Amino acid sequence: MQITEGFMPFGEYQTYYRVAGHINGAKKPLLLLHGGPGSTHNYFEVFDCLAEDGRAVVMYDQLGCGKSSMPDCPELWTARTWLDEMIALRKHLELESLHILGQSWGGMMLIMYMCDENPSGVASIILASTLSSAKLWEQECRRNIRLMPKEQQAALLDAEQTGDYGNPAYLQAVDEYLERYLLDLSGNPNMPECFSRKKNFGKQSYECAWGRNEYKPTGTLKDYEYSDKLHAIKSPALITSGVGDESTPLQCKLMLDSIPQARWELFAHSQHLSFLQEEGKCRQLLRDWLAEHD
Repeated sequence: MQITEGFMPFGEYQTYYRVAGHINGAKKPLLLLHGGPGSTHNYFEVFDCLAEDGRAVVMYDQLGCGKSSMPDCPELWTARTWLDEMIALRKHLELESLHILGQSWGGMMLIMYMCDENPSGVASIILASTLSSAKLWEQECRRNIRLMPKEQQAALLDAEQTGDYGNPAYLQAVDEYLERYLLDLSGNPNMPECFSRKKNFGKQSYECAWGRNEYKPTGTLKDYEYSDKLHAIKSPALITSGVGDESTPLQCKLMLDSIPQARWELFAHSQHLSFLQEEGKCRQLLRDWLAEHD
């Protein structure tokens, strides 16, 4: 399989991209928007297999992480920066007609793109373990936290009140939260190499845009509220999530009810990364969805 890597100039910076397959193949390309902000494209390499039958799979590291520029520039880390970067990449690679998948933060960006930019040529979208409201996300995360041991709940609350995010009790509680709702590695000992590979995580971009932890948005995305705009999405939308996901059934049901042409697939044995935890099922679901909407 052909793998093409390159860099796109973006203002004074550069954006790394990676393409599996041929962009001018027989099928519409799939563009992938990773989570974070700051998480990198790495885990998306499990989707290379989708390029085996004539569909290019395009992924990239958003500005502020991975192999892309990582400037020390807190004022850059806004949704507008990353939307402009994605629009520029689509133009740079001449992705005139395509499908787009956004996972977690990438799904937030995809919702903003579809609602605010009204783009042409988007055959379908996939909203993977994502959200349409930062306020509802925090509400649901705090509900999940109430299921954790009392001492860990107290450690999380104490960090918020004191601003001490280096306390060992807080760090242990955060690890427990991530194991419960992001990814339990103990139940998935054979993660693919692309996931375990060392990456340049965008700590500054994450904390400036989102916050110090998953459950409380305090950065430039804290006022992200798109639930009332979802009706503007005209492309067919596949919503996916896991039973143990941070993206809870309440959040997914809201998106399902609000997007005109939407379908929701709930993965019974997954948390926030169903394409890793139920890779075979997810891969077949995507193959069928993309073929249906080419």
